[in-house]
Amino acid sequence: MLQLAIDKIFYSILKLDPHSSILQALNFFVYDSVKIIFLLFVLIAVIGFARTFIPQRKIKAWLTGKTISSSFWASVFGAVTPFCSCSSIPIFISFIEAGVPLGANFSFLITSPLINEYLVVLMFGFFGWKITVLYVISGMLIGIISGIILGKMKLERYLEKDIASEMQNAVKERKFSGIIERLLFGLNESICIVKKLWLWILLGVGLGAAIHNYIPREAVESIVGRGGFWSVPIATIIGVPMYGSCAAILPVAVVLFQKGFPLGTALAFMMAVAALSLPEAIMLRRAMKLKLIAIFFGITTLGIIFTGYLFNFLQKIMF
Repeated sequence: MLQLAIDKIFYSILKLDPHSSILQALNFFVYDSVKIIFLLFVLIAVIGFARTFIPQRKIKAWLTGKTISSSFWASVFGAVTPFCSCSSIPIFISFIEAGVPLGANFSFLITSPLINEYLVVLMFGFFGWKITVLYVISGMLIGIISGIILGKMKLERYLEKDIASEMQNAVKERKFSGIIERLLFGLNESICIVKKLWLWILLGVGLGAAIHNYIPREAVESIVGRGGFWSVPIATIIGVPMYGSCAAILPVAVVLFQKGFPLGTALAFMMAVAALSLPEAIMLRRAMKLKLIAIFFGITTLGIIFTGYLFNFLQKIMF
């Protein structure tokens, strides 16, 4: 509905050229900025309200010592939420607020853009059920294993201090007398965080809009096609700076596969575009130090590369 409304304003009311690359980039920028900021505001307000009923110590006690379990369930939740990498960040931040371990947070942040319902339907239509099932399993494993590794590394010290301290202590000692006070707490917390993040969101989405509309698909095909054995890491590295959801980038992966590219190479490109992007890194910078962003991107990239080679191997023996 939001996209239709923005399209109507741009192309029907203002009578602008729908084929203009600049206007397409601007359309992309407006839509994603509004969507992500709105999502950030609503989710943090809702989760902030919900957290007033659950003491912080109970959340931490429930998750303490359950690294594998918490990463698994965070990954499952990520798989059923239809978000791109940037749209997942509001929930990631809300999870930090609730005291969810950093490793489980990363499991959600990785899995959410990699797997969702409409992607599964599209992949089933393009690739069949075997590849679709293997893709879902591999996406879950990337999220779970990467989250466990990141959780074991004790990287909380690389969170920005104000984000970490405010999120961990917001509800800890406070008592609430009624529903209105709880609602106001959620709204105030949401407003506070949106004020801190809105500029980073606009910067990230602006970069994503430029990349999305000005990098031709033919250039990607040409570069990856020359990679040979190294096509998987090349496809992954090319995909990281780009920005888009799996559903949006899936047709490119299908074209690569139809042109004779190995299955794993095509899927590694799609995974990298969906799970990692420069816009995402810019938005995460408000909550994390650069070292933590680099570690997160590095481990996830290695997981995608390994999965790409695994699919190339399975293609030879199964398909």
